[in-house]
Amino acid sequence: MKRRKLFALLMTAAMAVSSMSMAVNVFAEEDTTEEAAESEEPAEGEPTAVTTVGPDDGTKYEMWSFVDLHNEFYGKMVEKWNEENPDKQIQVTFSTYPYSDMHNKLMMSLQAGSGAPDLCDIEIGQFPNYSGDDSPLYSMNDALAPYEDTMVQSRLDVYSKADGTRLGVPFHVGATVMYWNADLLESYGLDYKSVKTWDDYTKLGEELKEASNGEVYLTSVDTGGVDWMWLAMAENGEDWTGGPDGTVNVQLDSVKEMLTMQQNWLNDGIAMVSTDGHVDLEAGFSNIMDGKIASFPKAMWYMSRFKDYMPEMEGKYDITTCPVFEEGQKCSVGIGGTGTVVTNQCENPELAAEWLAWAKCSEEGENLIWNELGFDVCNTALWSDEAFAYDESNTYNTFFRVKPYEVLNELAENDAIGTVYTTKNSPTLNDYMCTTTLNNVLEDGMDVEEALQDAQDYLDFECE
Repeated sequence: MKRRKLFALLMTAAMAVSSMSMAVNVFAEEDTTEEAAESEEPAEGEPTAVTTVGPDDGTKYEMWSFVDLHNEFYGKMVEKWNEENPDKQIQVTFSTYPYSDMHNKLMMSLQAGSGAPDLCDIEIGQFPNYSGDDSPLYSMNDALAPYEDTMVQSRLDVYSKADGTRLGVPFHVGATVMYWNADLLESYGLDYKSVKTWDDYTKLGEELKEASNGEVYLTSVDTGGVDWMWLAMAENGEDWTGGPDGTVNVQLDSVKEMLTMQQNWLNDGIAMVSTDGHVDLEAGFSNIMDGKIASFPKAMWYMSRFKDYMPEMEGKYDITTCPVFEEGQKCSVGIGGTGTVVTNQCENPELAAEWLAWAKCSEEGENLIWNELGFDVCNTALWSDEAFAYDESNTYNTFFRVKPYEVLNELAENDAIGTVYTTKNSPTLNDYMCTTTLNNVLEDGMDVEEALQDAQDYLDFECE
């Protein structure tokens, strides 16, 4: 199979609990009522960090992000760019804002026609708000052209308009994998490597419960995130958004099967509910470090959490593909993402776009993304490059019991990453699932069919 075809179906999207549910064509109308402006006007947030990189005589840009590490990466790429391009020097002032503050501030400034940054990160769950026919974002088509053939196409597609105009540049694939506390499981004489299906996984949980006298759970199930549901849908080829122009339907067999299975795990004492809702919080890190849970599915970008927050787990954790309901199914889905854009208020957009595409898609940029951020990069030409993917000096290649790109290449070779879309209905859908449905089912033991019917009734009314 040709490389481009191989990766054509690698579509990813994010679990985003959004504070906004504005339509995709939010920028089509320039006039807004005073009442709407009052209800949508965010509190003026101040940046948590501001830095400027580059010479005073360079072309000046302002860039916003909601992640400090992203701006640190961009700053290094400004320095590299200026070293290599003495005739195209740039100076960028980076501002980091809290997530909601930044997205609200960006939305309002773009609607107002002034005050927006030249460049900005946009979280994938928010991106449909900016990608309609009247998008306020600059086309990245020309800037991305030199990299297009080797990039994961669906990661470019998710940050594009319906007509194919590229609007944002991705950071990572975000492939979901299974993280195992191999050290812990081996101490009980349990073989996690033979797990292929969810039935196998459940059996392992029963064995772990017996071996540990119920002191260790096989996993924790989430009430504050929908990653498990996304994985189930991807494995079964389903999508509760209905796709870009579809109708929301949460009453899918895959969702029912996953929730029922999780409810059984809880009842049987082989799983716990994730403290504070999911494992990507301090309480989740504690459960992992304390050996309270032995495994969980999460995107490959979660590797950085081990390095940054759980360094004592080095050498103890392994990474494999996820179990499936039936052998032969896809066993992964892309989770999370950030599309970086040039806005229509940028005075020198061509140079900004050229730098941005180079920073995030070139070999230089992808090396920094992998080595410092720990993201599974979108430039597939590097996946099989041993100097890039298997370098022993890379933290992630020595932290885990497997080199992460071995798993990623296995997924790619088997075309095993499924598709779940992010649409304008995703924020509403995700919010209801996380605030109501998952809690009803997993915390309160509500009947799965009944809980999903309640969710469907609500979403039929709220979604477009």
